[in-house]
Amino acid sequence: MSKVTTHVLDVSLGRPAASVPVLLELQLPAGAWQEEGRGATDADGRLRDLAGEKVLAPGVYRLTFDTGAYFAAHKIAGLYPQVSIVFEIRDAQEHYHIPLLLSPFGYSTYRGS
Repeated sequence: MSKVTTHVLDVSLGRPAASVPVLLELQLPAGAWQEEGRGATDADGRLRDLAGEKVLAPGVYRLTFDTGAYFAAHKIAGLYPQVSIVFEIRDAQEHYHIPLLLSPFGYSTYRGS
């Protein structure tokens, strides 16, 4: 059973980004997206239970972060109202940790552990 987790760090403030809404979706063969889970980051900027107990099969997935809501809550004018990260689960037995390093005018991501 594959597990997807994330961690959002606000590098402009030097601390975790709490309460960022996150959506996990699976791309269907016809190209449409199907919701697989959702939640919000905790006080440490982490979201450990995106899909709950659901088994995630190999496929193409998308994490969408509602960065606009996060920036608005902190009265920050950001350039990106949302960040979408598309990635592929190839091995359903592995853990996929997809962190987001965020600032009002840029972001980056990588596969974490």
